[in-house]
Amino acid sequence: MRAAVMYTPGDIRLEDVPKPVAGPGEVLLKVDAVGVCGSDLPRMLTKGAHKMPIICGHEFSGRIEALGEGVEDFREGELVAVAPLIPTDPCDQSLTGNFSRARNYDYFGSRRDGAYAEYVAVPTGNLLHAPADADPRAVAMTDPASIALHAIWKAKPTMGDRGGVIGCGPIGLFAIQWMRMMGCTEIVAVDVSERKLEQAREAGATYTYLAGETVPADHACDLIIEAAGHPSSINAAVRMAAPGGHVVFIGIPVADVSLENKTFQHFLRQEVSLHGSWNSFGAPFPGKQWRVTLDALVTGKLKWDFMISHELPLEELPAMFETLKGGHDFFSKIMFRP
Repeated sequence: MRAAVMYTPGDIRLEDVPKPVAGPGEVLLKVDAVGVCGSDLPRMLTKGAHKMPIICGHEFSGRIEALGEGVEDFREGELVAVAPLIPTDPCDQSLTGNFSRARNYDYFGSRRDGAYAEYVAVPTGNLLHAPADADPRAVAMTDPASIALHAIWKAKPTMGDRGGVIGCGPIGLFAIQWMRMMGCTEIVAVDVSERKLEQAREAGATYTYLAGETVPADHACDLIIEAAGHPSSINAAVRMAAPGGHVVFIGIPVADVSLENKTFQHFLRQEVSLHGSWNSFGAPFPGKQWRVTLDALVTGKLKWDFMISHELPLEELPAMFETLKGGHDFFSKIMFRP
């Protein structure tokens, strides 16, 4: 089969590799759609993965081509969503249903071969049934949309709250929509790109600001999702919080992060709560986050197609990442269709 193999960061080659085989309790999936996650950029261009060479890609959907021994609840030809984390040896976190904090796990695209390929073998415990007529691209968006939901559930808004999002990539755009569904009457969105702010308004943002602009004090937010991961946006998110507000951090910083004194003084004196949010998994695995999200995507409650800025064949993946290596023009969600 064809796959994009990363040998070292920046060295990505389209190659013929052995087609995987479904083992006991697994299915062989033909990948239908796979999205580029923001975490793939540092992984594939600068930081590397846990093992190399490796096939990255963890936001994907596929159709079942073959069933491994003992598989009974799935059928050939079925469309499925795939949760990328694979719990392994039980630990105190996974035994209490906190799979996002599991100490022992495998992971498609960073610890084992993922979906920048034509086929992937997947344990059935990582699969969710999708309607036969669902758009595979929507199903592949379950991962980023559930990450946004998992984060918001750290500090659920109440009716009439004002929400805020810093970083209007797909996760931020899904966060805006989830906040609307949960009763936020106004949402403030901040990004470095005016084109992404246009998307934020399409997702439901009330007020939009370019990064660096002053957000008025009367637009302080009860709940803020920080989805950019830059030191400046992390400080800005804290200072956007209303008294007693909550800030949930999703963005993954590359450099060290320092809180400025005025940032620290704000969350200290205004009694702001800061939350970390990692992945999107719960019990029963992969969690209600995934089931609620998949339903919202396939029924149209969550809008997703306006986020896709590039839709490409797998053969173009190495060239696309070469383009991204030196900076990039606007993109929201890049989707590959093997």
